Amino acid sequence: MKIDFHVHVTSPEISANWQRYADREPYFALLSNSPRNAFACAEDIIAMLDESGFDRAVIFGFAFKDLGLCRMANDYVIEKVKEFPGKLTGFISVSPKAAGMEKEIDRCHAAGLCGIGEIFPEGQAFAIDDEKETRDFIGVCIERNLPVIIHANEPVGHQYPGKTSVGLKQLEQFIEHSQGLKIILAHWGGGLLFYETMPELREKFRNVYYDTAATPLLYDAGIYRAALALGLCDKILFGSDFPLLSPSRYLPSLEALPPPERELVLGGNAGGII
Repeated sequence: MKIDFHVHVTSPEISANWQRYADREPYFALLSNSPRNAFACAEDIIAMLDESGFDRAVIFGFAFKDLGLCRMANDYVIEKVKEFPGKLTGFISVSPKAAGMEKEIDRCHAAGLCGIGEIFPEGQAFAIDDEKETRDFIGVCIERNLPVIIHANEPVGHQYPGKTSVGLKQLEQFIEHSQGLKIILAHWGGGLLFYETMPELREKFRNVYYDTAATPLLYDAGIYRAALALGLCDKILFGSDFPLLSPSRYLPSLEALPPPERELVLGGNAGGII
């Protein structure tokens, strides 16, 4: 089974009126105003899966700072996962510091959603390196065995909308405070995976995975060969970041991997998480 683990979905209500929501949410405005931005409804994602030969997508709405808007995004994900149960797996959008966070997670979990993400630490004013600030959120996720996708970006290289000051040290501290939690670091963890060559980090990161979202905009095929050389192909999850990019943009570079490792990345590893 081929699984796209990083797919953004937006309800027609939000996409048709995005400026109204952007006026309330600066981070949503930043990304929505990007010339690369696109919105996709669930039917667009089903068409993408059929066209690209993928079997399933892990979908999530935008992680707003306002929990009420997260709830609106979650309602749409719940509806569409029920409509397309063979194709879509839903994750929960939540504001980690908001009052009512646990209640919203429980509501969505009971409705069939099975993970959290994508969390935007800077966009949601969530200090992921602060043990006290993250304690309640981490505890809720561990107790319910819900994996969490965290947005990450490289500390070097070109700028782009969504590239924030949250860096590798903050991510490491979040992981240290979250032992027992399955964490998926988006966008190759901003390069954090390279530090798994340090034995103490390999142990600390035993429940950490990395997705490939936005790879064609960041790295060449050498990133896959590097993951292979580091022995990390069992921790890499294919994610397209659709509708930003289509899965077809990734497939030529994935040929850098031998078939067994390529199959792990394209879906085998996801089976241990969802």
